[in-house]
Amino acid sequence: MADIFDVVADTTRRDILAVLLDRETSVPGSGGEISVSEIVATLGLSQPTVSKHLKVLREAGLVGVREKGQHRFYHLDRGPLEVIEDWLIPFVSSDAAADAATLAGAAASEPGLNDDQLALASRIGKAFAETAHQVTSVVGQKKRR
Repeated sequence: MADIFDVVADTTRRDILAVLLDRETSVPGSGGEISVSEIVATLGLSQPTVSKHLKVLREAGLVGVREKGQHRFYHLDRGPLEVIEDWLIPFVSSDAAADAATLAGAAASEPGLNDDQLALASRIGKAFAETAHQVTSVVGQKKRR
């Protein structure tokens, strides 16, 4: 099974998750279910592309599927996202940010780190922050309900 971060790192898969979240929160009584053809129409992607990404999301446990004849109806499964949220909380809390700033200051004063290493660490931190923000925005919808 793919690492959950690899799964949600893909823009198309995040877009599909957003469509599923929107269905869940905006269409009462739908059970959050949406057909593949509706996802295709919403995102303007081809059916094979959407199906390929839904398969990855399904294998990661991020979506569930209900089959009815030849039709497939997908819904969001929050379980794996809640695990990510629990893991991310220490990194995105204000105390963690202060600790990170203290560590960054200490690292900058260490004699063994050069400018290239500090620049690389900064790029890695920014990439992590962007991923954390995107995951938090999907998971955060749950808390607002």
